[in-house]
Parts: sequence; C-alpha cells; structure tokens
Amino acid sequence: MEESRSGRTTASRAVLSALFVAAGVLHFVAPGAYLGVMPPWLPHPRALVLLSGACEVAGGLGLLHPRTRRAAAWGLILLLLAVWPANFQMWFDARSPAAQALLLLRLPLQPLLMWWVWRTCARPAPALGSPRTAS
Repeated sequence: MEESRSGRTTASRAVLSALFVAAGVLHFVAPGAYLGVMPPWLPHPRALVLLSGACEVAGGLGLLHPRTRRAAAWGLILLLLAVWPANFQMWFDARSPAAQALLLLRLPLQPLLMWWVWRTCARPAPALGSPRTAS
C-alpha cells in the first residue's frame, strides 16, 4: 500500500513539474498571451511575465529534487498567489458571457493548484508510525 502511495506521489510530482516547466517556457515563447492579461496597475509587465516564467521553470525543476522540493513548492504556491490577479483581469476583460462564465469557473482552479502543490511537495513528511504512513 505504501509503495503504491509513493508511486502516485512521484507521478504527481512529475506531472506538476512538467506543468510548471511547460507553462514557464510558454512565457518566453508566447509572451504576448501573458502581457494581454496583466493587470494595468502592475509596472513593467514584460519583465514580470519573463520573471514569472523563469520562476515557474525553476520551481517546476525544483520539485524533482528532494533537497529543493519543499522550497520550490512554497515558491510556486507564492507565485500562484501572486499571479492570481491576472486570472481576475482575464475575467474582467472577457467580452462574451460564455468567456466570462468559463473564466469565472477557472478562478477556483488556482487555489486547487496551490493545494495540489502543497499536498504533494510542500507539507512536512509524516513521522514514522503516524496514520499517514501506516499501511
């Protein structure tokens, strides 16, 4: 049972890593898509897009190594929180009711992603013999 849980956790980390690395690379490949959703009150939008992309790549790669995993996870959680205003900006800027509805449904995904990162990579390892480690 524990071996199966460990395999799921490893797979979950790999998926998270790939997701963040891919999203981060897209900030460099297609920065215009991210510039279009930057809240207008933020300074230096292009630099922020590139910085957030670099942080996503670094964080995603950091999830793969045990020594950097927790720090990378907490960094990604903070990054997800920091970029959440862009999700609201997309919702505010949506022109059609269908787009507004879809983007409104997307807003809760950010906290869910934060929870997934925390659950998989950021929370402390359970102590031996605790209910989370018992078979």
